[in-house]
Amino acid sequence: MITQFTMDAPYPRVLDRTAQGVIHQPLDRPDGPLKVTGRAAYAAERALPGQAEGVLVRATIARGRIAGMNDATVRAMPGVLGVVSDERFIRNPAQGGAGKAPVQGVTEVFYHGQPVALVVAESIEQARHAAASLRLHYQESAAQVDPDTALSVDQPEKRKLEQGDFDRAMAQAHEVVDVTYSTPPHHAAAMEPHAAVAQWAEGSLTLHGAYQMLKYNRAELADALGIPPEQVRILSPYVGGGFGSKLGISPEAVAAAIAARALDRPVRVVMTRQQVFSMTTHRTATRQRLRLASDAAGKLTAIGHEDRVYNLPGESFSEPTAQSTHFLYAGENRRLGQSVARVNRTCAGSVRAPGEAVGMLALEGAMDELAHSLGLDPVEFRKRNIPARHPEEDIPFSARRFSDCMDEGARLFGWGARNAVPGQQRDGEWLVGHGMAAAARVNMVSASQARVTLRPDGTALVETDMTDIGTGTYTILGQIAAEMLGLPLTAVEVRLGDTDLPPSAGSGGSHGASSAGSSVFIACESLRARLAGQLGCAPEDLTLKDGVATGANHRSGLAGLLPEGEIVAEGHFEPGQTSKEVSQASFGAFFAEVGVNRVTGETRVRRMLGTFAAGRILNEKTARSQCQGGMIWGIGAALTEDLAFDPRDGHVVNDDLAEYHLPVNRDCPPVEVHLLDERDDMACPIQSKGIGELGISGAGAAVLNAIYNATGIRLRSYPATPDKIVSALPG
Repeated sequence: MITQFTMDAPYPRVLDRTAQGVIHQPLDRPDGPLKVTGRAAYAAERALPGQAEGVLVRATIARGRIAGMNDATVRAMPGVLGVVSDERFIRNPAQGGAGKAPVQGVTEVFYHGQPVALVVAESIEQARHAAASLRLHYQESAAQVDPDTALSVDQPEKRKLEQGDFDRAMAQAHEVVDVTYSTPPHHAAAMEPHAAVAQWAEGSLTLHGAYQMLKYNRAELADALGIPPEQVRILSPYVGGGFGSKLGISPEAVAAAIAARALDRPVRVVMTRQQVFSMTTHRTATRQRLRLASDAAGKLTAIGHEDRVYNLPGESFSEPTAQSTHFLYAGENRRLGQSVARVNRTCAGSVRAPGEAVGMLALEGAMDELAHSLGLDPVEFRKRNIPARHPEEDIPFSARRFSDCMDEGARLFGWGARNAVPGQQRDGEWLVGHGMAAAARVNMVSASQARVTLRPDGTALVETDMTDIGTGTYTILGQIAAEMLGLPLTAVEVRLGDTDLPPSAGSGGSHGASSAGSSVFIACESLRARLAGQLGCAPEDLTLKDGVATGANHRSGLAGLLPEGEIVAEGHFEPGQTSKEVSQASFGAFFAEVGVNRVTGETRVRRMLGTFAAGRILNEKTARSQCQGGMIWGIGAALTEDLAFDPRDGHVVNDDLAEYHLPVNRDCPPVEVHLLDERDDMACPIQSKGIGELGISGAGAAVLNAIYNATGIRLRSYPATPDKIVSALPG
């Protein structure tokens, strides 16, 4: 039985009437013990009978063509089974939600690090040695590796906005800010490297891989190979982090599949850490010009946000840098625009919170600057500029506790006790300061399907191809089914990460829990209606708790209501008119205290607090974990992370976790998270909104604003490394 619900209007608040009481609770992850004991098998750990090992070979020029290689010599090396260089190889990963293959081919080279061959051998040691022995010969062409001097620059129409008379508003303003912020490239740097194990049988491919959005990945892989999607099965039950880098199918999957078919045996391809940094997507650098105008009362009259980003030629994705600028603050006169430089660097794509993660670093810095110019408290200034309606689309907002997040965060942090005058608080040789920033992330939902089976023994099975990339999907989908069917969480089995299961939204864009969760909810609603019919009551009068059904003065165990055995329902969730009728987003606020060493320029974050409102919180523990992780990403963006490209040939210089400086325990204070109660009826049937990316969106700006309060130095070039600070400190 299939039940579909399209989100054209709010769904009745069924979850507010259920009785099991597991929703929102900070329950542990059922997959946790499997992961910490090594029983959760990740893609690279798959070992199939007769499996061969493959190692990718990268181009070592930025632009040109492959003129030849010593593949005959390499094929003769011990243990080597083949050298595969196929025009079906993909140049770079598919962008999130593409559903088709990206640019393909190995003859033409577009960036240093592009995969151009795969060496397959009996053992990984033999494959590595042979891959290192493969010599490529090139016909080089002129490359464009510097975004600032690139000859080809696009200006996408979809990023342009002119509203009102921006120039006049700037000229007549009481106070203006006209500043340029820059952010360096970032990398997802997920703990699990990209990996694939491919096996063919009777013309069909089974691929064990690490991917986030399987219904799209299946189509992308099939398109790259030139076969129907029905002949592809992808298995990704456990994914060790993605952060956008595993949204689309990646080079290792296509290469493994081609080699496995050619050799008629399974082939495993696992990227090295260095290959992950060069062959998978990263976040573009940005240069952002912010222009803000205010009247004497501290009301914004104009907002300008124009940025320059980059990507490979032929890539449609460009970082939506001004995504939150569209809706976060008022200001009737607006100018937004973007330039995209076409460069020969590894592909740019979505990294956690594409748009807000870097756009809000600039926007929230500029807002802090204007607040200080006006002599206003940064919290009060932001509150004065919360728009009543979407400032560009003139539609209402759905549930929005933005102001409450700032007020509650300020109260909990002790914001009112800070010294607003920069450079006044000292602790020995440390200058101490406090800063804040807003948090905002657009809310999205996507089509998703799930199947739920209720068994007479009081257990349930949830099935969908949704993935768990460390976010807690197994737990949350189990909680929704347990709540709706009146079962303990231990009685619900959740199966994920298999394209043979109903297709889901996938993990990405913070829409996974709401979309996939809604499909589980809809399937359970169908099962509840059937149970109510068996009990002789209306569905709204049915109570399910601890495996017992009550209604219409009747009471029965589940077995008594399932005389013919298990019952099955599929739930189909579709976005609808509510996503067009109202502006939906999750909101929050960050507060940070830093110490800046006035001798070395080193910055230490001493404490950090975030308050967030993201609709119904499905699991308090997993939600809190997501926000904490996002705030730690914010510390990294503020202080350490900078993906460096060699200006000569565009190769990634710091291509491992030793040199790409992620924040570690010593960099991070206790990160305090507070979740405000909220329901958003317009978002989805379970009233939840995205939270996985909210915690990063604006977090780094709070740190740099605190550095200004500590030192009086306004840094606009991220990250705030000691050399930048110490050079600006007074002698």
